[in-house]
Amino acid sequence: MQEIAPGVAVIPTLIANAYLVGDAASWVLVDACTPGNERRIRRAAERRFGRGAWPQAILLTHGHFDHAGSAGPLADAWKVPIYAHSLELPYLTGKAHYPPFNLSYPGFFTKLARFFPSSTVDLGSRVLPLDPRQGAPGLPDWEVLETPGHTPGHVAFFRRSDAALVAGDAVTTMDLDSFFGTVFKRKQVCRPPVPATSNWKDAGRSVELLATLRPSLIAAGHGAPMRNAAGELALLAQRGIHP
Repeated sequence: MQEIAPGVAVIPTLIANAYLVGDAASWVLVDACTPGNERRIRRAAERRFGRGAWPQAILLTHGHFDHAGSAGPLADAWKVPIYAHSLELPYLTGKAHYPPFNLSYPGFFTKLARFFPSSTVDLGSRVLPLDPRQGAPGLPDWEVLETPGHTPGHVAFFRRSDAALVAGDAVTTMDLDSFFGTVFKRKQVCRPPVPATSNWKDAGRSVELLATLRPSLIAAGHGAPMRNAAGELALLAQRGIHP
């Protein structure tokens, strides 16, 4: 766990990042990594906020297994709700399945994706709809941005006071298309994970939206958080992201 901005700490794992956002008086968990990371996340939260601390809620940028995987056990342990955009709820309650990964694109992550499940966890009644117009539960200073494309109901979280962005998979900060970029995790603003992105037109529009915000911090689901990368994000939006 490392603090990357006031009130924002990253919990990196092998595949994806989770974020602790807020302070000891009121905080939330944004994303919950793959299944089996609940103990790691709880230990990180206790180190940051004290033994026995629990969040106001768990917020999901989207429902893929590497972002929602440990949300259920954590919600049970903390006795808090999970929130995701209403368009993600069918996938998180077993009523629908994400499209299969598109393995026809070249790239290193595409080769790895054949070993990952395209299904996700069933959170049942623990997950509630997140209404972007009502803001982020437990985070009064943050906005909820609708950033579809990677998944239909993908969202990001933005704090205007310091332009901090928790981006989920709307963008990444490592080159998942490259073996060396993935292994060495060199910081670079890149497009969403290719094989798991379902709508490239919407994904491109979401990148353009994020670029207009000129974020001072980009905290993505994959890759180390980046500061002073608004120019890189703008270039990515200008070039386009379709593989």
